[in-house]
Parts: sequence; structure tokens; C-alpha cells
Amino acid sequence: MSKEKGAPGGTGMLLLSLLARRDMYGYEMIEALRLRSNHVFDLKAGTLYPLLHALEEQRWVASYDETAGGGRVRRYYHLTADGRNALREKEAEWAAYAEAVGRVLGGEPCGT
Repeated sequence: MSKEKGAPGGTGMLLLSLLARRDMYGYEMIEALRLRSNHVFDLKAGTLYPLLHALEEQRWVASYDETAGGGRVRRYYHLTADGRNALREKEAEWAAYAEAVGRVLGGEPCGT
């Protein structure tokens, strides 16, 4: 399990999860996160794109351009095979983290 501070996964895990369903462009991801989280995750483009670029550097996400209505070009993001593997790992880390938090909040004894 990752030794990062705080909860494992974070926003990167959420983006990977969205892209596991289908390819999406930036604004579409922002809206999907906002709606699915009941406005808890309200990312700005200035937050989203550095995250997407980091995911691309890790080769978890690839991007391509596609022409939309009116001749506008949109950059779509696609989850790679490495990204699918990373998502499974992050989901497992998240499940272990959530279980540990539940045990602490529930007052279960330690070491059993």
C-alpha cells in the first residue's frame, strides 16, 4: 500500500475511474465529477489539466484531438492498459483505507 499522506488515490483515481467508462474531454470530466459527487468535487480547469498531464506522463492516460461541432477541436483523454492496472491498485488501496477508517470510527480493537 502507498505511503502517501492522507487518503490514497485522490482526484487522480477519480479521473481514472471516469475514463474507465469512456473517453472524455476536460470540461466533460469536470461536469461529470461535479454531478456524480453532488458538487463535492468542483474542479477548475487550472486544477484538472495539470492532473491530466501528470497522468499522461505516467502513461496511465493518452490524449487525442477530435473535431467537434462548429469545427472546434477537443482534446479527449483515454485510459491506457497501464492506467487500468493503476486504477485497480488505487481502488484496492482506497478500500483498505476506507476499511481502516471504518474500524477506527467503529471503535474496533487494534491488533486483531
